[in-house]
Amino acid sequence: MLDFYFSPGSCALASHILLEEIGAKYESHRIDFSQNEQQGEAYLKLNPKGRVPALATQHGTLTETPAILVYLAETHDRGDLIFKADPYNFARVQSFNNYLCATVHVAHAHKGRGHRWASEPGAIKAMQAHVPTSMSLCFEYLENEGVTGPFVMGETYSVADPYLYTICRWAPADGVDISKLPKIKAHMEMMAKRDSTLRALRAEGLQP
Repeated sequence: MLDFYFSPGSCALASHILLEEIGAKYESHRIDFSQNEQQGEAYLKLNPKGRVPALATQHGTLTETPAILVYLAETHDRGDLIFKADPYNFARVQSFNNYLCATVHVAHAHKGRGHRWASEPGAIKAMQAHVPTSMSLCFEYLENEGVTGPFVMGETYSVADPYLYTICRWAPADGVDISKLPKIKAHMEMMAKRDSTLRALRAEGLQP
């Protein structure tokens, strides 16, 4: 049994969707950021980073979305989700997910987490003002170079798909016009109809 720790609507949604997609046996635990539970003693003992997601396994606790997604695929005999038999496409999936993690998510975080990089109010305000530009550039890259279509990797669903869907949910609030990105828009609409996505959204209270 796995223990999965999440905050609704965070990047943890990607792992939550995959847990449902593969039919994993797990128990979910909501971390209430409004109550600062991520900085509580109990959670910090589990995950000293004080962030989500976290996945407690029999071997220890895993963090970081790209790592959790690969672990879930590997441990549930779903090598197809990471192109395990194809080293080049395996690397492409990792490249895509790491771009979401290290570039797109960071650009998004400049809006609400500017204190991670600066303490001067003017600098934080400047970072916030730049988010629509930086996020739009990220999504232009994803549209033109990242997504093959209909899924990220073409005709095959992979661990990149729930991650992209999760990031896409943030885009409109960050000033990105999804309607101008046909491949991204189609992908988001397709993912929103999958049973695994719907179950995860309901579990997080994001959909009736």
